Amino acid sequence: MLDPKYVREHETEVRQTLENCKSKVNISLYLDLDRRRRDLTISVDKRKERLNKASEEMGRMKKEGQDISAYRGKLQELSDEIKQMDNEISAVEKDFHELELQICNLPDANVPVGGEESNKELRKVGELRQFDFKPKPHEELGAALGILDFEKAAKVSGARFFSLWGLGAKLERALTNFMLDLHEKQGYQELVIPHLVNYQSMEMSGQFPKFIEQAFATKEDNLYLIPTAEVSLANLHRGETLPIGSLPKKYAAYTPCYRREAGTYGKDTKGLIRLHQFNKVEMFQFVEPEKSAEALELLVDNAEEVLKLLGLPYRVVVLATGDKSFSSVKTYDLEVWVPSQNTYREISSCSNCTDFQSRRGAIKFKREGGGKPELVHTLNGSGLAVGRTWLALLENYQQADGSVVIPEVLRPYLGGLDIIRPSK
Repeated sequence: MLDPKYVREHETEVRQTLENCKSKVNISLYLDLDRRRRDLTISVDKRKERLNKASEEMGRMKKEGQDISAYRGKLQELSDEIKQMDNEISAVEKDFHELELQICNLPDANVPVGGEESNKELRKVGELRQFDFKPKPHEELGAALGILDFEKAAKVSGARFFSLWGLGAKLERALTNFMLDLHEKQGYQELVIPHLVNYQSMEMSGQFPKFIEQAFATKEDNLYLIPTAEVSLANLHRGETLPIGSLPKKYAAYTPCYRREAGTYGKDTKGLIRLHQFNKVEMFQFVEPEKSAEALELLVDNAEEVLKLLGLPYRVVVLATGDKSFSSVKTYDLEVWVPSQNTYREISSCSNCTDFQSRRGAIKFKREGGGKPELVHTLNGSGLAVGRTWLALLENYQQADGSVVIPEVLRPYLGGLDIIRPSK
Protein backbone atom coordinates (compact mmCIF):
# COMPACT_ATOMS: atom_id res chain seq x y z
CA MET A 1 0.00 0.00 0.00
CA LEU A 2 1.42 3.38 -0.99
CA ASP A 3 1.68 6.51 1.13
CA PRO A 4 -1.18 8.77 -0.08
CA LYS A 5 0.90 11.86 0.65
CA TYR A 6 3.64 10.58 -1.67
CA VAL A 7 1.09 9.93 -4.43
CA ARG A 8 -0.33 13.47 -4.06
CA GLU A 9 3.08 15.09 -4.20
CA HIS A 10 4.43 12.95 -7.07
CA GLU A 11 1.33 12.48 -9.21
CA THR A 12 3.09 12.66 -12.61
CA GLU A 13 5.83 10.27 -11.55
CA VAL A 14 3.34 7.82 -10.04
CA ARG A 15 1.17 7.85 -13.16
CA GLN A 16 4.15 7.08 -15.40
CA THR A 17 5.49 4.40 -13.07
CA LEU A 18 2.14 2.60 -12.85
CA GLU A 19 1.88 2.75 -16.63
CA ASN A 20 5.30 1.05 -16.78
CA CYS A 21 3.92 -1.62 -14.44
CA LYS A 22 0.93 -2.15 -16.75
CA SER A 23 -1.39 -1.07 -13.95
CA LYS A 24 -4.93 -0.03 -14.90
CA VAL A 25 -5.79 1.63 -11.59
CA ASN A 26 -7.65 4.95 -11.97
CA ILE A 27 -5.27 7.37 -10.24
CA SER A 28 -7.58 10.33 -10.94
CA LEU A 29 -10.31 8.61 -8.96
CA TYR A 30 -7.79 7.70 -6.24
CA LEU A 31 -6.74 11.34 -5.85
CA ASP A 32 -10.34 12.56 -5.95
CA LEU A 33 -11.39 10.15 -3.18
CA ASP A 34 -8.31 11.09 -1.18
CA ARG A 35 -9.19 14.80 -1.48
CA ARG A 36 -12.86 14.18 -0.55
CA ARG A 37 -12.04 12.16 2.56
CA ARG A 38 -9.57 14.81 3.75
CA ASP A 39 -12.01 17.67 3.07
CA LEU A 40 -14.85 15.82 4.80
CA THR A 41 -12.66 15.03 7.78
CA ILE A 42 -11.69 18.70 8.17
CA SER A 43 -15.35 19.80 7.89
CA VAL A 44 -16.63 17.26 10.37
CA ASP A 45 -13.83 18.02 12.83
CA LYS A 46 -14.82 21.72 12.75
CA ARG A 47 -18.46 20.80 13.42
CA LYS A 48 -17.47 18.54 16.29
CA GLU A 49 -15.43 21.37 17.76
CA ARG A 50 -18.46 23.71 17.48
CA LEU A 51 -20.69 21.04 19.02
CA ASN A 52 -18.36 20.58 21.98
CA LYS A 53 -18.14 24.33 22.61
CA ALA A 54 -21.92 24.74 22.28
CA SER A 55 -22.51 21.85 24.68
CA GLU A 56 -20.18 23.44 27.22
CA GLU A 57 -21.95 26.76 26.80
CA MET A 58 -25.35 25.09 27.26
CA GLY A 59 -24.11 23.42 30.42
CA ARG A 60 -22.97 26.75 31.82
CA MET A 61 -26.27 28.44 30.95
CA LYS A 62 -28.24 25.62 32.55
CA LYS A 63 -26.30 25.96 35.79
CA GLU A 64 -27.02 29.69 35.79
CA GLY A 65 -30.72 29.00 35.27
CA GLN A 66 -30.88 30.51 31.79
CA ASP A 67 -33.33 29.35 29.13
CA ILE A 68 -31.60 26.84 26.80
CA SER A 69 -34.61 25.76 24.74
CA ALA A 70 -33.44 27.77 21.71
CA TYR A 71 -30.11 25.94 21.74
CA ARG A 72 -31.50 22.40 21.78
CA GLY A 73 -32.74 22.47 18.20
CA LYS A 74 -29.50 23.97 16.88
CA LEU A 75 -27.40 21.35 18.71
CA GLN A 76 -29.56 18.52 17.43
CA GLU A 77 -29.28 19.89 13.89
CA LEU A 78 -25.48 20.08 14.24
CA SER A 79 -25.36 16.58 15.69
CA ASP A 80 -27.41 15.23 12.76
CA GLU A 81 -25.03 16.92 10.29
CA ILE A 82 -22.04 15.29 11.98
CA LYS A 83 -23.67 11.87 11.90
CA GLN A 84 -24.47 12.23 8.20
CA MET A 85 -20.93 13.38 7.40
CA ASP A 86 -19.41 10.53 9.42
CA ASN A 87 -21.43 8.10 7.33
CA GLU A 88 -20.25 9.83 4.17
CA ILE A 89 -16.63 9.66 5.34
CA SER A 90 -17.01 5.92 6.00
CA ALA A 91 -18.35 5.38 2.49
CA VAL A 92 -15.55 7.40 0.89
CA GLU A 93 -12.93 5.66 3.04
CA LYS A 94 -14.28 2.29 1.95
CA ASP A 95 -14.08 3.21 -1.74
CA PHE A 96 -10.61 4.70 -1.26
CA HIS A 97 -9.31 1.62 0.58
CA GLU A 98 -10.65 -0.76 -2.06
CA LEU A 99 -8.90 1.28 -4.74
CA GLU A 100 -5.57 1.68 -2.96
CA LEU A 101 -5.35 -2.09 -2.44
CA GLN A 102 -5.24 -2.48 -6.23
CA ILE A 103 -2.12 -0.32 -6.63
CA CYS A 104 1.16 -2.21 -6.86
CA ASN A 105 4.38 -1.10 -5.19
CA LEU A 106 6.40 1.36 -7.26
CA PRO A 107 9.57 -0.16 -8.74
CA ASP A 108 13.09 1.11 -8.16
CA ALA A 109 14.39 3.52 -10.76
CA ASN A 110 17.01 0.94 -11.89
CA VAL A 111 14.42 -1.78 -12.64
CA PRO A 112 14.09 -2.39 -16.42
CA VAL A 113 10.93 -0.96 -17.98
CA GLY A 114 8.66 -3.37 -19.84
CA GLY A 115 7.10 -6.80 -19.61
CA GLU A 116 8.64 -10.26 -19.26
CA GLU A 117 10.59 -9.74 -22.47
CA SER A 118 12.48 -6.88 -20.77
CA ASN A 119 13.74 -8.96 -17.83
CA LYS A 120 17.51 -8.55 -17.58
CA GLU A 121 19.91 -11.43 -17.06
CA LEU A 122 22.62 -10.41 -14.59
CA ARG A 123 24.80 -13.52 -14.44
CA LYS A 124 25.02 -17.23 -15.13
CA VAL A 125 26.63 -19.54 -12.59
CA GLY A 126 27.85 -23.10 -13.17
CA GLU A 127 28.77 -25.07 -16.26
CA LEU A 128 26.00 -26.71 -18.26
CA ARG A 129 26.62 -30.43 -18.39
CA GLN A 130 27.37 -31.88 -21.82
CA PHE A 131 25.53 -35.20 -21.97
CA ASP A 132 26.80 -38.07 -24.16
CA PHE A 133 23.21 -39.35 -24.23
CA LYS A 134 19.82 -37.72 -24.60
CA PRO A 135 18.78 -36.49 -21.12
CA LYS A 136 15.39 -37.69 -19.96
CA PRO A 137 12.75 -35.45 -18.34
CA HIS A 138 12.34 -35.78 -14.59
CA GLU A 139 8.86 -37.28 -14.82
CA GLU A 140 10.24 -40.16 -16.91
CA LEU A 141 13.29 -40.59 -14.68
CA GLY A 142 11.19 -40.52 -11.51
CA ALA A 143 8.76 -43.11 -12.81
CA ALA A 144 11.57 -45.46 -13.89
CA LEU A 145 13.24 -45.07 -10.49
CA GLY A 146 9.94 -45.86 -8.77
CA ILE A 147 10.03 -42.62 -6.78
CA LEU A 148 7.51 -40.36 -8.59
CA ASP A 149 3.87 -41.09 -9.44
CA PHE A 150 1.28 -38.75 -10.90
CA GLU A 151 -1.47 -41.27 -11.68
CA LYS A 152 -2.06 -42.33 -8.09
CA ALA A 153 -2.08 -38.69 -6.97
CA ALA A 154 -4.60 -37.87 -9.69
CA LYS A 155 -6.80 -40.72 -8.44
CA VAL A 156 -6.75 -39.16 -4.98
CA SER A 157 -7.02 -35.47 -5.88
CA GLY A 158 -7.09 -34.82 -9.63
CA ALA A 159 -4.69 -33.21 -12.08
CA ARG A 160 -1.60 -31.22 -11.01
CA PHE A 161 -0.91 -33.27 -7.90
CA PHE A 162 1.93 -35.75 -7.36
CA SER A 163 3.18 -38.39 -4.95
CA LEU A 164 6.76 -39.28 -4.03
CA TRP A 165 7.70 -42.80 -3.00
CA GLY A 166 10.58 -44.28 -1.01
CA LEU A 167 13.83 -42.56 -1.90
CA GLY A 168 11.88 -39.87 -3.75
CA ALA A 169 10.17 -38.84 -0.53
CA LYS A 170 13.43 -39.12 1.40
CA LEU A 171 15.17 -36.94 -1.19
CA GLU A 172 12.48 -34.27 -0.78
CA ARG A 173 12.94 -34.39 3.00
CA ALA A 174 16.73 -34.29 2.62
CA LEU A 175 16.53 -31.18 0.44
CA THR A 176 14.19 -29.48 2.92
CA ASN A 177 16.39 -30.23 5.94
CA PHE A 178 19.52 -29.21 4.03
CA MET A 179 17.98 -25.83 3.16
CA LEU A 180 16.71 -25.18 6.70
CA ASP A 181 20.08 -26.10 8.23
CA LEU A 182 21.89 -23.82 5.77
CA HIS A 183 19.53 -20.90 6.44
CA GLU A 184 20.06 -21.33 10.17
CA LYS A 185 23.79 -20.91 9.58
CA GLN A 186 22.95 -17.79 7.55
CA GLY A 187 21.21 -16.29 10.58
CA TYR A 188 17.56 -17.25 10.04
CA GLN A 189 15.36 -18.50 12.86
CA GLU A 190 13.36 -21.57 11.86
CA LEU A 191 9.60 -21.36 12.43
CA VAL A 192 6.56 -23.60 12.11
CA ILE A 193 3.65 -21.45 10.97
CA PRO A 194 -0.07 -21.80 10.06
CA HIS A 195 -1.02 -23.00 6.59
CA LEU A 196 -4.55 -21.61 6.94
CA VAL A 197 -4.87 -17.83 7.29
CA ASN A 198 -7.66 -15.27 7.44
CA TYR A 199 -8.59 -12.70 4.80
CA GLN A 200 -6.73 -9.90 6.58
CA SER A 201 -3.48 -11.88 6.42
CA MET A 202 -3.86 -12.41 2.67
CA GLU A 203 -4.68 -8.73 2.19
CA MET A 204 -1.80 -7.49 4.31
CA SER A 205 0.78 -9.55 2.42
CA GLY A 206 -0.47 -8.26 -0.94
CA GLN A 207 -2.15 -11.48 -2.11
CA PHE A 208 -5.67 -10.03 -1.91
CA PRO A 209 -7.53 -8.65 -3.71
CA LYS A 210 -5.27 -9.07 -6.78
CA PHE A 211 -4.74 -12.83 -6.51
CA ILE A 212 -7.97 -13.89 -4.84
CA GLU A 213 -8.86 -16.12 -7.80
CA GLN A 214 -5.69 -18.13 -7.21
CA ALA A 215 -6.51 -19.00 -3.59
CA PHE A 216 -8.04 -22.17 -2.21
CA ALA A 217 -10.67 -21.20 0.38
CA THR A 218 -12.42 -22.96 3.26
CA LYS A 219 -15.58 -20.91 2.95
CA GLU A 220 -17.33 -22.12 6.11
CA ASP A 221 -14.41 -20.92 8.24
CA ASN A 222 -13.41 -17.92 6.08
CA LEU A 223 -9.84 -19.20 5.91
CA TYR A 224 -7.45 -19.61 2.99
CA LEU A 225 -4.64 -22.05 2.24
CA ILE A 226 -1.38 -20.15 1.91
CA PRO A 227 0.12 -19.79 -1.60
CA THR A 228 3.49 -19.15 0.05
CA ALA A 229 4.88 -19.04 3.60
CA GLU A 230 5.47 -15.34 2.99
CA VAL A 231 1.82 -14.71 3.92
CA SER A 232 2.11 -16.16 7.42
CA LEU A 233 5.60 -14.79 8.05
CA ALA A 234 4.67 -11.26 6.96
CA ASN A 235 1.76 -11.20 9.41
CA LEU A 236 3.59 -12.44 12.49
CA HIS A 237 4.19 -8.88 13.74
CA ARG A 238 1.05 -7.27 12.30
CA GLY A 239 -0.07 -4.34 14.47
CA GLU A 240 3.15 -4.36 16.50
CA THR A 241 5.81 -1.76 17.18
CA LEU A 242 9.08 -3.68 17.37
CA PRO A 243 11.40 -2.68 20.20
CA ILE A 244 14.66 -0.79 19.81
CA GLY A 245 17.52 -2.97 18.62
CA SER A 246 15.35 -5.91 17.55
CA LEU A 247 16.03 -5.56 13.81
CA PRO A 248 16.81 -7.27 11.59
CA LYS A 249 14.46 -10.18 12.18
CA LYS A 250 15.21 -13.11 9.88
CA TYR A 251 12.86 -16.09 9.67
CA ALA A 252 12.82 -19.31 7.64
CA ALA A 253 9.92 -21.73 7.31
CA TYR A 254 9.11 -24.87 5.35
CA THR A 255 5.50 -25.23 4.21
CA PRO A 256 3.37 -26.75 1.52
CA CYS A 257 2.00 -24.05 -0.78
CA TYR A 258 -1.40 -24.16 -2.47
CA ARG A 259 -2.36 -22.39 -5.71
CA ARG A 260 -5.33 -22.82 -8.00
CA GLU A 261 -3.24 -21.80 -11.03
CA ALA A 262 -6.34 -20.19 -12.53
CA GLY A 263 -5.81 -19.07 -16.11
CA THR A 264 -2.95 -21.52 -16.78
CA TYR A 265 -4.93 -24.27 -18.48
CA GLY A 266 -2.68 -26.27 -20.80
CA LYS A 267 0.49 -24.57 -19.49
CA ASP A 268 3.27 -26.73 -17.93
CA THR A 269 0.85 -29.59 -17.32
CA LYS A 270 3.59 -32.23 -17.34
CA GLY A 271 5.93 -32.82 -14.44
CA LEU A 272 6.57 -30.81 -11.29
CA ILE A 273 6.74 -27.30 -12.77
CA ARG A 274 3.21 -26.00 -12.13
CA LEU A 275 1.15 -27.72 -9.42
CA HIS A 276 -1.76 -27.05 -7.10
CA GLN A 277 0.36 -28.15 -4.11
CA PHE A 278 4.13 -27.93 -3.75
CA ASN A 279 6.67 -27.53 -0.96
CA LYS A 280 8.93 -24.57 -0.39
CA VAL A 281 11.43 -23.19 2.11
CA GLU A 282 10.86 -19.46 2.52
CA MET A 283 13.13 -16.76 3.93
CA PHE A 284 11.66 -13.56 5.33
CA GLN A 285 13.18 -10.42 6.85
CA PHE A 286 12.05 -7.33 8.76
CA VAL A 287 14.72 -4.63 8.47
CA GLU A 288 15.35 -0.91 8.92
CA PRO A 289 14.39 1.12 5.82
CA GLU A 290 17.89 2.28 4.94
CA LYS A 291 19.17 -1.32 4.99
CA SER A 292 16.57 -3.03 2.80
CA ALA A 293 18.38 -2.57 -0.54
CA GLU A 294 21.52 -4.20 0.83
CA ALA A 295 19.41 -6.87 2.56
CA LEU A 296 17.91 -7.85 -0.80
CA GLU A 297 21.35 -8.51 -2.29
CA LEU A 298 22.29 -10.65 0.74
CA LEU A 299 18.96 -12.49 0.50
CA VAL A 300 19.74 -13.41 -3.11
CA ASP A 301 23.20 -14.60 -1.99
CA ASN A 302 21.54 -16.82 0.63
CA ALA A 303 19.31 -18.44 -2.00
CA GLU A 304 22.20 -18.77 -4.48
CA GLU A 305 24.29 -20.62 -1.92
CA VAL A 306 21.76 -23.47 -1.94
CA LEU A 307 22.19 -23.90 -5.70
CA LYS A 308 25.96 -23.57 -5.53
CA LEU A 309 26.31 -26.23 -2.84
CA LEU A 310 24.04 -28.56 -4.80
CA GLY A 311 26.10 -27.95 -7.94
CA LEU A 312 23.10 -26.91 -10.04
CA PRO A 313 23.67 -24.45 -12.94
CA TYR A 314 21.49 -21.34 -12.70
CA ARG A 315 21.13 -17.73 -13.69
CA VAL A 316 20.02 -14.56 -11.90
CA VAL A 317 17.49 -12.26 -13.55
CA VAL A 318 16.14 -8.89 -12.43
CA LEU A 319 12.45 -8.64 -13.34
CA ALA A 320 11.11 -5.72 -15.36
CA THR A 321 8.43 -3.32 -14.14
CA GLY A 322 5.59 -5.26 -15.72
CA ASP A 323 6.76 -8.65 -14.43
CA LYS A 324 7.99 -7.96 -10.90
CA SER A 325 6.14 -9.01 -7.76
CA PHE A 326 3.00 -6.95 -7.04
CA SER A 327 4.26 -5.99 -3.55
CA SER A 328 7.91 -5.37 -4.39
CA VAL A 329 10.03 -2.50 -5.62
CA LYS A 330 12.58 -4.94 -7.00
CA THR A 331 12.48 -8.68 -7.64
CA TYR A 332 15.28 -11.07 -8.59
CA ASP A 333 14.47 -14.50 -10.01
CA LEU A 334 16.88 -17.40 -9.72
CA GLU A 335 16.37 -19.80 -12.62
CA VAL A 336 17.79 -23.32 -12.57
CA TRP A 337 18.88 -25.19 -15.71
CA VAL A 338 16.50 -27.97 -16.81
CA PRO A 339 18.34 -30.14 -19.39
CA SER A 340 15.29 -31.90 -20.86
CA GLN A 341 13.70 -28.53 -21.65
CA ASN A 342 16.99 -26.92 -22.70
CA THR A 343 16.14 -23.81 -20.72
CA TYR A 344 16.27 -22.15 -17.31
CA ARG A 345 13.17 -22.30 -15.07
CA GLU A 346 12.36 -20.15 -12.04
CA ILE A 347 13.28 -21.80 -8.75
CA SER A 348 13.40 -18.79 -6.43
CA SER A 349 12.02 -15.26 -6.34
CA CYS A 350 13.57 -12.70 -3.97
CA SER A 351 11.86 -9.35 -3.38
CA ASN A 352 12.23 -6.12 -1.45
CA CYS A 353 8.75 -4.88 -0.53
CA THR A 354 9.98 -1.78 1.37
CA ASP A 355 7.06 -0.47 3.51
CA PHE A 356 4.30 -1.75 1.18
CA GLN A 357 3.29 -4.66 3.44
CA SER A 358 4.13 -3.01 6.75
CA ARG A 359 1.88 -0.04 5.89
CA ARG A 360 -1.00 -2.46 5.34
CA GLY A 361 -0.15 -4.31 8.54
CA ALA A 362 0.89 -1.32 10.71
CA ILE A 363 4.26 -2.90 11.55
CA LYS A 364 6.63 -0.32 12.99
CA PHE A 365 9.88 -0.10 14.95
CA LYS A 366 11.57 2.34 17.29
CA ARG A 367 15.07 3.66 16.84
CA GLU A 368 17.62 4.24 19.53
CA GLY A 369 17.51 7.86 20.61
CA GLY A 370 13.74 8.17 20.42
CA GLY A 371 11.57 9.70 17.77
CA LYS A 372 8.30 8.53 16.30
CA PRO A 373 7.86 4.86 15.37
CA GLU A 374 8.62 4.17 11.69
CA LEU A 375 7.38 1.52 9.26
CA VAL A 376 9.75 -1.43 8.83
CA HIS A 377 10.77 -2.79 5.44
CA THR A 378 10.01 -6.42 4.55
CA LEU A 379 11.79 -8.83 2.22
CA ASN A 380 11.02 -12.36 1.11
CA GLY A 381 12.75 -15.06 -0.91
CA SER A 382 12.39 -18.73 -1.73
CA GLY A 383 15.30 -20.76 -0.61
CA LEU A 384 14.22 -22.80 -2.64
CA ALA A 385 11.08 -24.28 -4.15
CA VAL A 386 11.78 -27.86 -3.06
CA GLY A 387 9.93 -29.65 -5.87
CA ARG A 388 11.71 -27.73 -8.61
CA THR A 389 15.03 -28.36 -6.86
CA TRP A 390 14.14 -32.06 -6.76
CA LEU A 391 13.43 -32.17 -10.51
CA ALA A 392 16.54 -30.14 -11.35
CA LEU A 393 18.67 -32.50 -9.31
CA LEU A 394 17.26 -35.55 -11.10
CA GLU A 395 17.77 -34.08 -14.54
CA ASN A 396 21.23 -32.61 -14.01
CA TYR A 397 22.64 -35.62 -12.13
CA GLN A 398 21.09 -38.39 -14.27
CA GLN A 399 23.28 -41.14 -15.74
CA ALA A 400 22.97 -43.07 -19.00
CA ASP A 401 21.53 -46.11 -17.20
CA GLY A 402 18.73 -44.04 -15.62
CA SER A 403 20.36 -43.76 -12.20
CA VAL A 404 20.79 -40.43 -10.41
CA VAL A 405 23.89 -39.39 -8.47
CA ILE A 406 23.28 -37.66 -5.12
CA PRO A 407 25.27 -34.44 -4.54
CA GLU A 408 27.77 -34.84 -1.71
CA VAL A 409 26.13 -32.21 0.53
CA LEU A 410 22.90 -34.25 0.58
CA ARG A 411 24.43 -37.64 1.34
CA PRO A 412 24.56 -37.15 5.13
CA TYR A 413 20.78 -36.53 5.02
CA LEU A 414 20.27 -39.83 3.17
CA GLY A 415 22.36 -42.11 5.37
CA GLY A 416 25.34 -41.86 3.04
CA LEU A 417 23.42 -42.84 -0.09
CA ASP A 418 25.36 -41.73 -3.17
CA ILE A 419 23.14 -42.92 -6.03
CA ILE A 420 19.51 -43.78 -6.73
CA ARG A 421 19.18 -46.71 -9.14
CA PRO A 422 16.21 -47.80 -11.25
CA SER A 423 13.83 -50.16 -9.46
CA LYS A 424 14.03 -53.77 -10.53
